[in-house]
Amino acid sequence: MALRDPYGRSINYLRLSVTDRCNLRCRYCMPAGGLRKLEHDDILSYEDIFRLARAAVSLGVEKIRVTGGEPLVRKGITRFLASLKQIPGLKRLVLTTNGVLLAEMAEELRAVGVESLNISLDSLRPDRFCRITRGGNLNSVLQGIASAERVGFPYLKINSVVMRGVNDDEVNDFAALTLHKPFRVRFIEYMPTLQEKKGESYTIAGEELLAKLSQTYPLEKVVKHELDGPAVYYRIKGAVGQIGFITPISCHFCNECNRIRITSTGIVKGCLFDNGVLDMKPLLAEGDDAALAEALCRVVTMKPGRHMLTTGTSDHAAFTMARIGG
Repeated sequence: MALRDPYGRSINYLRLSVTDRCNLRCRYCMPAGGLRKLEHDDILSYEDIFRLARAAVSLGVEKIRVTGGEPLVRKGITRFLASLKQIPGLKRLVLTTNGVLLAEMAEELRAVGVESLNISLDSLRPDRFCRITRGGNLNSVLQGIASAERVGFPYLKINSVVMRGVNDDEVNDFAALTLHKPFRVRFIEYMPTLQEKKGESYTIAGEELLAKLSQTYPLEKVVKHELDGPAVYYRIKGAVGQIGFITPISCHFCNECNRIRITSTGIVKGCLFDNGVLDMKPLLAEGDDAALAEALCRVVTMKPGRHMLTTGTSDHAAFTMARIGG
């Protein structure tokens, strides 16, 4: 079954947040003081999240990415992931993590069927990493990456939000990680979601990064898989891994957007920057799974053609990525 929006895009990808809590405080993701703690009843139970996931797959979703906050801080996460893996029709189960708890959990995550990991890593320098994450330990993340590699994850993606004047001088160092390892290192344009003062000045266009890398490395473009996300991939000639560019600001990829999002509180969004929301909690309480599927279809029919966020503008309402499921 194909799920299509009014613009003819096939919607086969669900980003599913299981918590808004995180053990880091990354400067682009949440305010320095953190977030107001939600009540226990505000967060969906695993049972309800599973019902939403099953309804989405019944409509044609083939890939689910589990996100947070930091998903590994929620108790029982591996059992929940194992249940998702059993949904008939689901082709790919993947997870986004900051890597802090990965060293101790990588083997179990692989055992329950998680196929791919996206690991957030914005600096390879301990002091700078600590500043960006407001207290994080770089070594714990590097140990997590090593553990994930050791247990045999077929896809390991390292995501770096590049910020002008903050960590943009490390782009070549990140690219070098792909020379001898089968990593996909992806450079993500900074998005001014928090509406912080001068936040837009941090954004560096993907084209600028590509030009910078091309001065050091010979790059060749790579064809991506149909279930891949929005990154455009290149390979350093002779390298084992790949380099990707995700450009939501300078060159939005809305025309090929294939996803919807469900937050940990049960809000469905057709677009990250969409202020319109649909609360699934009342429908979940009714116990009618057919109604869940109908509601998800309704969100898809209202999915905007594109977001209005471009370089130099930020008309959207401020929000934290941890609450949305970035």
